Amino acid sequence: MLTPRPDGLLVGAEIGASGLSRIVLRWNRPIPGDALVLGDAWERSYGDLQWRTIQPERVLPWYALVSERPGGPTTGWGVRTRAGAFCSWTVDEEGVSLWADVRSGGGPVRPGDRAIDVATVVTASASSPYAAHEALCSVMSADPLLPATPVVGSNNWYYAYGRGFGPDAVLRDARTIVEYADGHPVRPYCVIDDGWTEDGGSAPGGPWDRGLPGVFDDMPEMAARIEEIGARPGLWFRPLLSRVETAATRPGVRRGSGFPLDPSLSTALDSVSADVRRFRDWGYELIKHDFSTYDVFGRFANSAPPELADARMSLSDPSSTNAEVLVRLYRTIAEAAGPAVVIGCNTVGHLAAGFVQVQRTGDDTSGRAWERTRRMGVNTLAFRLAQHNRFFALDADCVPCTPRTDWSKNRQFLDLVARSGTALFVSVDPAARNDRTDRDLQAAVRTALDGGVPGGVQPLDWQSTTAPRNWRTAAGTLTYDWEQEWGVWPLEV
Repeated sequence: MLTPRPDGLLVGAEIGASGLSRIVLRWNRPIPGDALVLGDAWERSYGDLQWRTIQPERVLPWYALVSERPGGPTTGWGVRTRAGAFCSWTVDEEGVSLWADVRSGGGPVRPGDRAIDVATVVTASASSPYAAHEALCSVMSADPLLPATPVVGSNNWYYAYGRGFGPDAVLRDARTIVEYADGHPVRPYCVIDDGWTEDGGSAPGGPWDRGLPGVFDDMPEMAARIEEIGARPGLWFRPLLSRVETAATRPGVRRGSGFPLDPSLSTALDSVSADVRRFRDWGYELIKHDFSTYDVFGRFANSAPPELADARMSLSDPSSTNAEVLVRLYRTIAEAAGPAVVIGCNTVGHLAAGFVQVQRTGDDTSGRAWERTRRMGVNTLAFRLAQHNRFFALDADCVPCTPRTDWSKNRQFLDLVARSGTALFVSVDPAARNDRTDRDLQAAVRTALDGGVPGGVQPLDWQSTTAPRNWRTAAGTLTYDWEQEWGVWPLEV
């Protein structure tokens, strides 16, 4: 069923007893052979976002932008956020196609008498690629949930990696970020990442009702002490994994040393909701939830570009699509979080928009190798920046300051993120602090707490590279040098 509406073209489906797996819609329109094409990613990006020439079989998750020539008029097609299906596009010289995956797990959805709102198709055009990208993101997401103030803080992951830290290190981080804020009226966050529970550092599962015995024995007291220092306490967790089997876990399925929860079950959602409410009761004002896409589908999006669910995957409730199940999960977390800021990591941004204030849009940066930060952080900032404050506040991931990474490179990434007005988290190893790093970090933190520079930043050479060097600002063009002296390490890091 196709229903024109003021907000776009509603695609609906009434499905019989045999179920339905996929829907395809086709728009026949000539596409210039020399056009450049850009899509998005299913969840986080992995340094792989890029304008390319026409590749008819290329899967373009969520939206497709077609630029008639470099820097020229651009048209975009997309679906509104929180769709009822995993939607992707393909582009060829004869037109564009929308592919809607309405499966439940790896099999057909069987919703009974209920009609499914599959997606609402929208379009946007502009005279330049970046303006078209901004316009398309605006019409795809009319009701973002945005933070009340800029989101800036510390996160200990990229110097501790979940190992060997305790309350003293957390409080040191809180004092450091407050020192960098230097009395700014917007208070920064101090986020405790993975490592505060048993098996920390390996992204463990719950139960999430206690900290690591003998180390984090009193999590409410930990939050209170961060608050006393002047920072706002934040906490990481992995909602859909348990170290023990429960009524909410999926029978016979394991993820490493744990058991994934089945988010199609109300018992699983109740468990997740209870965890988030507990964190709020403990006093945490920011909650970062991670790994849910992997725990549902058993793989990350970089290993499954055409689609996330494979035929072997199953959920207990076949009456809801995978997209609908994830939307319910994100809604549950948002409602339980109340006034706390929610960050989604390894979550599907197009389904989480409206339920997270902040979205980690790229794979991990690194406190061990600059190349990973260049590859992941710069790419996601450039190619998803148009989503910022339209879908959510964008988080391109932490800026590390560690002895193992080149500060002359990291300080450039720090400067760009701070100017952009996107979320800025810094991961500062005390061993890497000196007068220069402290000056750079303080200046960037205060700029980010101001909301970035007036007018923000915009990538200029993004149609010719995956890591743009040239960025437009109101004060002129800035050029960054991302490559190390020997060039880019071609190996995965």
